[in-house]
Amino acid sequence: MPGSSPGKLAKGATLAVDEIVIDLEDAVLPAAKAAARAATVAALGESDWRAGAVAVRVNAARTPWCHLDLAALAACGERPLSIVLPKVEGAADLAFLERLLDGLEAAAGRRRPLRVQALIETAAGLANVAEIARASDRLDALILGYADLGASLGRAGSPAAGLDLWLPAQQALLVAARAAGLQAIDGPHLELDAGERFAAAGERARDLGFDGKWAIHPSQVGPLEDLFTPGEAEVERARAVIAALAEAGEGSGAGAVALDGEMVDEAVRLAAERVLVRAGTGPAG
Repeated sequence: MPGSSPGKLAKGATLAVDEIVIDLEDAVLPAAKAAARAATVAALGESDWRAGAVAVRVNAARTPWCHLDLAALAACGERPLSIVLPKVEGAADLAFLERLLDGLEAAAGRRRPLRVQALIETAAGLANVAEIARASDRLDALILGYADLGASLGRAGSPAAGLDLWLPAQQALLVAARAAGLQAIDGPHLELDAGERFAAAGERARDLGFDGKWAIHPSQVGPLEDLFTPGEAEVERARAVIAALAEAGEGSGAGAVALDGEMVDEAVRLAAERVLVRAGTGPAG
């Protein structure tokens, strides 16, 4: 959602989605950066956002606007807020962000630290993604950015043009995120409609193990929620796995147990807990 449009910000506040990402970077022309920053801070302070989480994509490190964006957001109250840092290329980018936020939050008297999500969208960022994933205690998620990454690699910036072309990048980001205990978020489908190619890209991300996928149009939200929200049968199976292993552990101390003709163990339990988290019920069901 562009931060330069007060009308779209007001509309965004009414959307009951998992996360709203307000954009101060690519969607805002240089001449409009200051106005977009001010409109975003005003909307964050005035609106009662229905989204489960609100994030702001600031301008990239080493631009003339990044530090101004961060200063404004650090001083805009105690609202839970996440910073999406674009074009992260190495641990140094997050070290810069963390040092700056430490000082800005102290100056503003902010008690709730801003959280961070790293947008991986250059060849250098992809090459260093494992290092990036462990670079900051503030970091919650890695996000794959197809448009800029496509330009950096010299290919079309949408997985719809060829899903298999993007499989190595998706796997690299996913492995780095999982190894560091972070969320892995697939980047947006760049076509606005929610047709067959959109569905194929979403299904690929879900089946690989991504936690979610960005939407760039409201019409994409419902289909993505359907794709990434486990069905009732999947949730019940996850609960049965956790219950069976808990019962076996309390009884015989066994670390594996047969359930409906299948052997389940700790690895299966972890997968079951992830299903419950995606379903919004939490690991305890």
